[in-house]
Amino acid sequence: MKISASLLNKKNKFLILGCGFTGSFFAKTVRQLGCTVVTSSRSKKKDPDSFVFNSESEVIPNKKIFDGVTHVLSCIPPDKCGNDPVLGSLKDKLKSLSLEWVGYLSTTGVYGNTKGDWVSEINEPNPYQKRSHKRLNCEKEWIESGLPVQIFRLPGIYGPGRSTFEAIKNKKIRVISKKNQVFSRIHVADITNAIIYLLQNKNSLKFRQVINIADDEPCSQIEVIQYCYNLLGLTMPKPILFEDAKKELTPIAQSFWMENRRVSNKLLCETLGYKLIYKNYRTGLKNCYLNS
Repeated sequence: MKISASLLNKKNKFLILGCGFTGSFFAKTVRQLGCTVVTSSRSKKKDPDSFVFNSESEVIPNKKIFDGVTHVLSCIPPDKCGNDPVLGSLKDKLKSLSLEWVGYLSTTGVYGNTKGDWVSEINEPNPYQKRSHKRLNCEKEWIESGLPVQIFRLPGIYGPGRSTFEAIKNKKIRVISKKNQVFSRIHVADITNAIIYLLQNKNSLKFRQVINIADDEPCSQIEVIQYCYNLLGLTMPKPILFEDAKKELTPIAQSFWMENRRVSNKLLCETLGYKLIYKNYRTGLKNCYLNS
């Protein structure tokens, strides 16, 4: 995978809206390429490159923040009504800029429940959860905005400091067994590097508006938990059947077990040529273990 680094450099200025786990990792990485990066948060931080954006309290960024912005990445979830808070507050401002690219981080939840079958970008979204309906609505808002947007559908995100290891160490792990249930996942480094790869090769790649970013091996949650316990040299607790555990789970925790799908990355990895850093949970979690 040859990357031409000259396409992303100090001439580029990234505006990252919603600088949580994924946004922060992305910001750090593109800064290393020499790009200027400004990031939003909901409250004031000491970081001089951070600014406040809070649509709920109508705190809008200063006009100077937008000077020279060439790329935008939005990691902000839908508002309570299921609308996109960035477009609700900043669409006109974003449309006035000479933007080369806009990225929106969505969820593979928009595909709904496929009973363990594979889903790809050619499948029609069929959201099951209310939050996934909201995400799909935001995707549509971005696509209809007239901005040069690319939608990235993401499954479960993990990485150093945010993985099964933390749940084990904090004694918040639940070892639940549900027959034939699988989940897809992706390491935060692959989200970042896949997007960078697409940006650096966009002149030679056919533009795709919707792309899944997932690893090669959807699997059960128990496989992942067992692997972490093995790396830690600990004994995994005896699994509890989902039907028995269900009544103790929060509604949102229950909802994750109501959907079963395998997310295909063939468009990203075969058609567009991105090579995953962490092809499966084993290599990805080993990275988390070494960096914990």
